[in-house]
Amino acid sequence: MSSVSGSAAGNPSGMTAASRTLGSHEHHWFQEPTEPAKKSFVFWLIVAQFIFFVALLGPAIVGIGLKILDLQHIGAVENTGAGLNSAQAILGGVGALFATLANVIFGRVSDRTTSRWGRRRIWIVLGTIIMTIGFVFMATGTSLLIATVGWAIAQLGANMTLAPFVATLADQVPKFQRGKITAALGIAQNAGIVGGVYVAGWFSFNLFIVFVIPSILAIGAMIVFAFVLPDKVLPVRPPRMSFGEILQTIWVSPVKEPDFALAWWSRFLITFASFGFTAFRFGYLINHLKVPEQEIGLLIANTTLVYTGALVVTAWLAGMLSDKIGKRKVFVWVATALFAVGTFALIFVQDIPSYYILELFLGAAYGIYVGVDLALVIDVLPNPDDSGKDLGVLNIANALPQTLAPMIGGFVLLGTGGANGSNYTVWFTLCAVAGLIGAVVIFPIKKVK
Repeated sequence: MSSVSGSAAGNPSGMTAASRTLGSHEHHWFQEPTEPAKKSFVFWLIVAQFIFFVALLGPAIVGIGLKILDLQHIGAVENTGAGLNSAQAILGGVGALFATLANVIFGRVSDRTTSRWGRRRIWIVLGTIIMTIGFVFMATGTSLLIATVGWAIAQLGANMTLAPFVATLADQVPKFQRGKITAALGIAQNAGIVGGVYVAGWFSFNLFIVFVIPSILAIGAMIVFAFVLPDKVLPVRPPRMSFGEILQTIWVSPVKEPDFALAWWSRFLITFASFGFTAFRFGYLINHLKVPEQEIGLLIANTTLVYTGALVVTAWLAGMLSDKIGKRKVFVWVATALFAVGTFALIFVQDIPSYYILELFLGAAYGIYVGVDLALVIDVLPNPDDSGKDLGVLNIANALPQTLAPMIGGFVLLGTGGANGSNYTVWFTLCAVAGLIGAVVIFPIKKVK
């Protein structure tokens, strides 16, 4: 789920006294940023975020469903509700697994990259190119296997980009700006989602446009961002990692860093609740609300617009207010609890107008969350020098539930819903409980108020 380059004051090439002990886990290559982030960096950070999520989330939210329907029409997937849910579970689960691995691995790799171009640039651009290649497979594949391979490649590339991209927030943005900038970034992301679902809805007749054209534009945006980014160059090559240190790439000790662990679990649980619905939205609209197949793309686009409109307002207000009063936790736990309530309410929706109202409520709740949560997480990072790795570990809490929710949800729906897999009561109740627990685990965090 983001101040200037060059040397840190007092030490050549950005080295602090602590960084000279290369074998120590406590080294610090660079000082925490204290000056306001450059306006050009902030501008292109937000622009690149917007375009990238147009390219990524249009396919994720609408494109996957369109692809499965296309495969059903040619007989490559069983043409039933159960077939739709099963294919969604396979695509979503496999793609999220690759997202999990790529994010944490390339977060760590970018932390240790010694290129003269800096730590982050090369991975930000290369990942977007690989994502585009995966989308070509998605658009043109004629079997569920090819579509799944394409989605896996796309998720690998997307997270090769996102891990170092988000790490630039810790690199470049001081604490007093993080609430405002992460709120703007969350708004850009969700505005990108709106743009992506409308593109997918408008061009649903041409999957190449849905999957590939926005991704090509994302390559251009990330190239510009890479040029503007005041990326820092490591002063010396980091020592070779031991096997134990390699394993730590996907691990932050919850005993040593309890605040980070609690933030991780909160992120995991709200993401599980969110994707518990998102992964099966097509099936929910078809089987529960009885929406005609040809109307689903436009309905998702319109409700996403409502959702995002509410999100933009509450995210900006929450980010600004959080910076002003110096508090993070209250915003995160309230938002998570409200989102859980909204998820449970999906069970009781019986008509399209009620669905619009609930999307408005969910958007407002999630807006409060995205406006503050990333700032909270960055404030509790264990080591600023390992921000890419640690944010990669955090992203496991984003990506892993995107793997588990489709898989677990597929079993629950198929086990309780008969041939159409259309009984959502049990599943959405489980998702709501997960969200409520995600709110509770915020309370014990100590490093932030």
